[in-house]
Amino acid sequence: MTYQALKGQKAIVTGASSGIGAGVALALAAAGADVAVNYASSLSGAQRVVDEIKAMGRQAIAVKADVAQEDDVQALFDATLTAFGGLDILVNNAGLQQDAAFAEMTLAQWNKVMGTNLTGMFLCSRLAVKEFLRCGLKPGGSRASGKIICMSSVHEVIPWAGHVNYAASKGGVKLFMQSLAQELAPKKIRVNSIGPGAIQTPINKAAWDTQQALDALLKLIPYGRIGVPEDIGKAAVWLASDDSDYVNGQTIFVDGGMTLYPEFADGG
Repeated sequence: MTYQALKGQKAIVTGASSGIGAGVALALAAAGADVAVNYASSLSGAQRVVDEIKAMGRQAIAVKADVAQEDDVQALFDATLTAFGGLDILVNNAGLQQDAAFAEMTLAQWNKVMGTNLTGMFLCSRLAVKEFLRCGLKPGGSRASGKIICMSSVHEVIPWAGHVNYAASKGGVKLFMQSLAQELAPKKIRVNSIGPGAIQTPINKAAWDTQQALDALLKLIPYGRIGVPEDIGKAAVWLASDDSDYVNGQTIFVDGGMTLYPEFADGG
């Protein structure tokens, strides 16, 4: 029988109807978890992910919720706990960009990105922590009371002109995650982040859809290939499993070396 590192565990993945979120949800399911697939607008996309998970023999539900809205987040957790009876893993994946030159950036663009990328993590994590504390360690289960994975970005460390709201939100994710990990470690709750680099998803199609665009992108990636959602899914499974039980408060960059500042490889 294939080893399943997350067998019997219950997970929520936000923003899981496509791209990285879908890749993470499918990877968690393949590792044995039941998954609540959150989506903001694409029910059809979420349902495709649910169907794939069920085909693996796991339980799955699709739940619509805007993670920036407190009532929606409460409904997401209520639906998950009703369907699965518990929660072991939260993957805070939902995120978006609304790019603009800084002088032209509107308050609405700033607030929208912060609301989803940072406030959404706060709202989801708060409810997850309450559930983890309520249940505590489960006999025969994970060595941790709960696991939270925050989807950050290489832009928690790499500045990004023209994307000030996005980069600021990911910088906020870094210290949100670390502060939460510091506070919750004594409660046996682990909190970590994944920092994806360039990942081949529909949202950034313009960056890889033509050979010219791909060639320009690959100049930023020492390893010489663009990432795929499965790369992030594998990292998420590891961070959610007991294989990483001594890892807490860390950002794992999955970026082909983008954070190595390849522009300096030849002396700058």
